[in-house]
Amino acid sequence: MARPAKLGESELAQAVAGLSEWEVVDGSLHREFTFGDFECAFGFMASVATAAEKMGHHPDWSNSYNKVVVDLATHDAGGITELDVALATRMNEIHGD
Repeated sequence: MARPAKLGESELAQAVAGLSEWEVVDGSLHREFTFGDFECAFGFMASVATAAEKMGHHPDWSNSYNKVVVDLATHDAGGITELDVALATRMNEIHGD
């Protein structure tokens, strides 16, 4: 399957407008998720990991106690693609947004 191309400026603006709490930072889709405690944050990461693996697309992320910081970009496309938007959308669904 061919990898998607980097989104153009107008496509990216439209995609970000439809993604609650996400913004573009340094060429990546960026969001910080906050949870009640570490266990909830880790459970979210486990659920996202399963979804990401099925998509064949993996986030750059970090976790510190109750926070999960995520940056999404398709490195081989040189920026944000439909895959990143789809994973961000799935993360919002898992989070309950």
